[in-house]
Amino acid sequence: MAKRVYQVWKGSNYFFLGGRLIFGPDAKSLLISLLLIIVPVTVFCVFVARHLRHEFPSYNAGYAILVVAIVFTIHVLVLLLLTSARDPGIVPRNSHPPEEEFRHEFSASVEGGRQTPSLQFPRTKEVIVNGMPVRVKYCDTCMLYRPPRCSHCSICNNCVERFDHHCPWVGQCIGLRNYRFFFCFVSSAMLLCIYVFAICALYIKVLMDNNQSTVLKALKESPASVVLMAYCFISLWFVGGLTGFHLYLISTNQTTYENFRYKAENRINVYDLGCVNNFMEVFCTKVKPSRNNFRANVQEEEPRPPLPTTREAEVEMGEDHRAKVEDDLEFGGDLLKISQRHNIEDIEAEIRSRGSDVHHHNSSEADSVLGSDRRAPNVQADIRNSSWGRRSGSWEIASEVVGMQSNVTESRSHVSPKEQYQ
Repeated sequence: MAKRVYQVWKGSNYFFLGGRLIFGPDAKSLLISLLLIIVPVTVFCVFVARHLRHEFPSYNAGYAILVVAIVFTIHVLVLLLLTSARDPGIVPRNSHPPEEEFRHEFSASVEGGRQTPSLQFPRTKEVIVNGMPVRVKYCDTCMLYRPPRCSHCSICNNCVERFDHHCPWVGQCIGLRNYRFFFCFVSSAMLLCIYVFAICALYIKVLMDNNQSTVLKALKESPASVVLMAYCFISLWFVGGLTGFHLYLISTNQTTYENFRYKAENRINVYDLGCVNNFMEVFCTKVKPSRNNFRANVQEEEPRPPLPTTREAEVEMGEDHRAKVEDDLEFGGDLLKISQRHNIEDIEAEIRSRGSDVHHHNSSEADSVLGSDRRAPNVQADIRNSSWGRRSGSWEIASEVVGMQSNVTESRSHVSPKEQYQ
């Protein structure tokens, strides 16, 4: 049976419901966030809102307090689930590097400084965003050039578009596809804290009015209200501060990652479209569909031809050079034949200058000698020694061949008169 994508996923994510829900590797921390929301609201409904049902008889306003608390809590939990259980904008990783980006470069080797071709891969390249050049980096893990504003999360082991940060409280990366839900979750949690704090304070006021007592006595009558007010006050520093910080990021069209990393560099923000347009980009645009189909069947890729190795590239680049060397060797052999033929002609002229009485005898013997001499250079000129030496990037004739040719030349140029007459 064919496996599905989520079953062979190389990231550190957890999948549930057959790949319909995706969580980060620290998804267990999501349970802590759920408890921090559900437990205080439950205490509020049981010990505070329930006692206020009959305090506002007109239009049953007391019941509205309880209903609003429950509905608001469900709203916050749904936003939390949309933030942590969906694809944040993961860029699908490649199974091999982009081959069109490979290039041949030459590097000098240690031996003699000869140039050796090697495969190089550019680590960065520039793309144009809003008319401005932006440098993007290559990700070795995902084997792709990251899109602008994309970064690799070391926790989830994925490249995420418009990466903001990895939030341990929701157990997921915050990126292009879940950033608006994350902001709505944080701001809604802030409003829920304010609501619970305000209703608890109202309940203390009601106790003071009904019993004609002081604030201290009213607090003693409802210790749950005191605990909830303290809890909400502390939580407001966290979720309230986070909401304010992200309001600033949205208005300037930044991410948390960009703000912390590039703040000291004073870079020009090429993504800033103006405050209004920045808010509309986050909240009024359609959420892009996921680039991953985690429930799809895994398709086997066709085998790809292996990339050329350094040795193969070297052989390919050296073919033209070797052909040139062979042409030079043949040309050198022709020159040797010409020089040898010139020496033979000198010998013939010297023989002809001798007397006519021994002309026929000497010429016949000379012809035999010369014939053997004429054949010798032809034979030796065709010799190809397999042990060609390569030094400092140039081809040289082996010493044995040079020695043989020099001996032949010397033997032809030093013929004694005694041998000529025998």
